[in-house]
Amino acid sequence: MAVDPIVFYLMVALVAFMIGLAKGGLGGTLGALATPMLALVMPADQVIGLVLPILMLADIFAVSFHWRRWNGKFVLLLIPGAIVGVTIGTFFITSAPTESLRTALGLIVLVFSLYKIFENRVQGYLKYKPHNWHGLLAGTVTGFSSALAHTGGPPVSIYLLLQNVTPRVFIATSAIFFFLLNWIKVPYYWYAGLFDWLQLRQIAWLLPLVPFGVWVGRWGADKVDKTTFDWIITGLLIIAALMLIFI
Repeated sequence: MAVDPIVFYLMVALVAFMIGLAKGGLGGTLGALATPMLALVMPADQVIGLVLPILMLADIFAVSFHWRRWNGKFVLLLIPGAIVGVTIGTFFITSAPTESLRTALGLIVLVFSLYKIFENRVQGYLKYKPHNWHGLLAGTVTGFSSALAHTGGPPVSIYLLLQNVTPRVFIATSAIFFFLLNWIKVPYYWYAGLFDWLQLRQIAWLLPLVPFGVWVGRWGADKVDKTTFDWIITGLLIIAALMLIFI
């Protein structure tokens, strides 16, 4: 897939800004749109390696906003499964043809979108008794989907919500977990050859859009109707997922 340079830089700039917006508090769903958007104009394996450093930069701001407000026990329960999930996901990436990876990316994004639509109903039906192995399961599913598409939010969100943590602890624990998860993915991606160092150097000048997006996200978090905003982004996610699967 040939990538037009202008389209490439415009899309990366938009993705960097969007990830910053999401980490700044303007809807986590927005960040999930980054990978499928780029995958519409680039090979899926290149997209995965390109988006990770942008996420890692944004993670620094997310963790700093909620420093030491997380629940360390839940992080420790999630991390072992995340390592297992990333291992399985990386094996799939290195074994699957590019078109299969693109389809898998679309399916994961579609599942993420459907979860957002039925989120409240799913949580209402769950009758829950907490067990430590639930953290292992949630971490594994998250690690797998995050390795393939950087969309690991739903399993962790369900897990943490079922623990009845406060909103502040929920956000802080999610922030530190994904900060650690993204660092876990680095050696796996390096081994799989997913980092294009020349490409990463070419986009370095666009990275200041991440902190700018964080600032705009924090400013707009209280001024935007998040419910409507999330519905719009979820609709865009479904469109992007269907295009990845069928086009």
